[in-house]
Amino acid sequence: MVIEVSLLGPPRVERAGTLVGFDTRKAVALLAHLALADRPRPRDALADLLWPDNDIEHARGALRRTLSTLRAAIGPESLETTRDHLRLIKSQDLTVDVDYFRALVTEGDLETAVGLFRGEFLEGFGLRDAPDFEDWARNQGETLRRELTGALARLAAGLEETGDYSAALVHVRRWLSLDPLHEPAHRALIRLYALTGDRAAALVQYRQCVRTLSRELGVSPLPETTELYEAVNTGTLVAAGSLPAAKTAETAETAEQEIEPTQTPFVGRNDDIRAVRAVYDAIDHDGRLVVVEGEAGIGKTRLVEELLLDLCKNGAAVLAGRAYEDEAALAYAPLVDALRARLREDARWVDDVPAQTIAEVSRLLPEIADARPEPQAEGPGAEARFLAAVWDTLAAAVSGPVPGVIHLDNAQWLDEASLVLLRYGLRRLAGRPLLITLTWRTPADHPFGSVVAEVARGGGVVRRLGRLDVDAIGELLAAARPSIDPELSRRLYDETEGVPLLVVEYLNALTTGADDNWPVPTGVNDLLRQRLDRVSDTGRQVLAAAAVLGRSFDVDTVRAVSGRTDEETVASLEELVRRGLIREGALDYDFIHDQLRRLLSDDTSLARRRLLHARAANAVRGPAAVVAHHLQLAGQDQEAAQAYAAAADQARKVYANVEALEHLHAALALGHDSPSTLYASIGDLETLAGDYAAAVRSYELAAADATTANLPGIEHRLGRLRHRRGEWALAEAHFRAALETLPPDEPAEHARVTADLSLTRHDAGDTAGATELARQALAFATESGDRRALGQAHNMLGMLATADGRIDDAFQHLRTGRDLAEQIGDLPGRVAALNNLALAHRAHGELEPALDLANTALALCTEEGDRHREAALHNNLADLHHALGHPDETMRHLKSAVAIFAEVGDPLGTNIDDDEPRPEVWKLVRW
Repeated sequence: MVIEVSLLGPPRVERAGTLVGFDTRKAVALLAHLALADRPRPRDALADLLWPDNDIEHARGALRRTLSTLRAAIGPESLETTRDHLRLIKSQDLTVDVDYFRALVTEGDLETAVGLFRGEFLEGFGLRDAPDFEDWARNQGETLRRELTGALARLAAGLEETGDYSAALVHVRRWLSLDPLHEPAHRALIRLYALTGDRAAALVQYRQCVRTLSRELGVSPLPETTELYEAVNTGTLVAAGSLPAAKTAETAETAEQEIEPTQTPFVGRNDDIRAVRAVYDAIDHDGRLVVVEGEAGIGKTRLVEELLLDLCKNGAAVLAGRAYEDEAALAYAPLVDALRARLREDARWVDDVPAQTIAEVSRLLPEIADARPEPQAEGPGAEARFLAAVWDTLAAAVSGPVPGVIHLDNAQWLDEASLVLLRYGLRRLAGRPLLITLTWRTPADHPFGSVVAEVARGGGVVRRLGRLDVDAIGELLAAARPSIDPELSRRLYDETEGVPLLVVEYLNALTTGADDNWPVPTGVNDLLRQRLDRVSDTGRQVLAAAAVLGRSFDVDTVRAVSGRTDEETVASLEELVRRGLIREGALDYDFIHDQLRRLLSDDTSLARRRLLHARAANAVRGPAAVVAHHLQLAGQDQEAAQAYAAAADQARKVYANVEALEHLHAALALGHDSPSTLYASIGDLETLAGDYAAAVRSYELAAADATTANLPGIEHRLGRLRHRRGEWALAEAHFRAALETLPPDEPAEHARVTADLSLTRHDAGDTAGATELARQALAFATESGDRRALGQAHNMLGMLATADGRIDDAFQHLRTGRDLAEQIGDLPGRVAALNNLALAHRAHGELEPALDLANTALALCTEEGDRHREAALHNNLADLHHALGHPDETMRHLKSAVAIFAEVGDPLGTNIDDDEPRPEVWKLVRW
């Protein structure tokens, strides 16, 4: 019994000529996926693909039921099933039209192949609740569409060669309808209209080509298209069969004379390369650090590349990332790119990484595991676990029989989140036999310069590169251009002042026949433009699209942004590599220097840059911040504002608060449609950073535009902020305003505000009022059942019990509050409970337990990033160490407290609304 599976067009299955029905769309989707799979598919992967919202057990159950439906439809003999995998068995009795189409193309039966293509892949079919399947189907459809256009192009060309212009015309029209931006299809249609005698249609088609390319790509037709139009217009078009088959002698001579740039010899850096290699060779059990610094264009990247090339030859695994100036607000971007490249290069090392570590890292790099447990979003030690997991994964990626290397280029542009991770890792090189290499530009007042100095004392090295001298330039000139007068080395030195980038550009501009009269360009931009002038129009368009992407780029993305075909894009990239304008990596391409990218961007018109950025926003698959950046430069402000807000949410989830703040401000500047929500989020981040004056302004702006439902929450925030400042009357006013506007059916919110009001009354000296409010807070919390509110109420009652000398009651309430905070992953609540438990133990004379609790609270508070409370904990620890007779530790914590307090709040520690100092605020010890 023959079963025919048709996926080109609306999906359908026929058994012995009879249409087969399916009870569920998931069965059709499963069949389509198995039909195109080139190997057995894991059950877990299929379950995750089709039921992403279900947990794995329920997803597996749904897969079993769907598989039963599919087996009944196509027969059990057509499916191979094991405990872990599924496969569709293809035979003479079961055929798939996609396979038949591809076989016909391979055999050269193009006419039958294109006739078989009756519609788009899975036309009209979709699964709204399975976005990964939708992406898979979309990618498959695009691939098949490109295969069809290629077949149509070949078929039309063959018919044209035989003189069957009318038949060729039919296929070219279909070709162009599938890919309206394909300029060769436009040319073929223009030519065939003319050859069939329809000159008017040919001219109209040319104008259509001009409009389409201008509107969609912002470019003019290529010269060959314009020449074809002119030939049609003047009646001088020659049929394809009469065109000369070989290049003209002039063309061949031009191609022969063109000089291909090569990698310049590595000279003048022998001492530097020996110094950094010595650090690597000295690695035993502990990791080492090498920093290469110097001005722009001095050769930092080249020096490390030479080192890495040598180490790779000896079997070292390398993880290399690069920071970019316009991505300083994109959290962890260089490390994510480096891990992604390493993962594609060799994923075997992932098997040695614990599952929980993979789960944490999947926040940044989802593809690191096909099936992984969900990472905990919050909870005790969340950020510490996250940083440890990422650092462990980076180390695992370069593990091997010899020490591996983690390299970060252009470290001066690292985002704040990556800096935090790097500080974390550099202090944890013990027991990790690897080399960390960094390059950054001078001046070297780098944010983690102190950490580098500390690690360097342990056996690393900081190497500052100087400019090349005349002798080094002479050596370079002799090696790269032996036919040129060596006396020109002095002239080269005078023109470039020994900057290797300029030296190399001058050398690339020279020809082997140059003499003393060779024209010296006035600057590097002139040199780069000379090299760009030799690039084909298509290559220039691809290069302009790459410049818009602003960093290293892959083939698919630059093709989508440029609008060129696969063949045109690949040919252009090969040309650009050959001309030395871009370099080819293992997985992607990059510009030879950022100056070239900036030059191309500056030379591209504003209108075209906007168009290319709009296409880039749709093409790139990356963090929301990348998409937002492109949308903003495309002039799509509202869409960019929404993307920046989403980027802020992503950044906060991985504790990149500085980047989150930048994204929120960007969303506001672009006119986000909910400014009140953004201002409130900005105020939260400013409060954590200790910028209280800015936080008050942000909250007031949020309140000015807030809805009635959101206003109580903003009043609550303002009250908490005023409390931090020691402004008890203002704090109470805001808390009471929040309580007055809160709906009565929200007891959890009433509990939280009442607990904070209780603390304010206590700090203002009203112990009785504070106690009554704390009991009300507990009643509200009990009514709501909200564990966060319950934890806060117990914390408040515990503080009051400590103040009254009721230590047993204090311990009971505070431990209950701590346990509740731990259960729900309430990090601020846990910090508060631990701090107050420490103070209760201290009040009971139990200093050692108090010290342990306060140290734990400090570690967690540092993760949260709450600077004010971090300083308060240092202050508490200083008191405890003083009581225990530890003078050194006392002084260390006091210095830390003073340093942090100097950073937070208002200048000179003054009140927001007046100039009177409020030193009592900095003595805050419980909350």
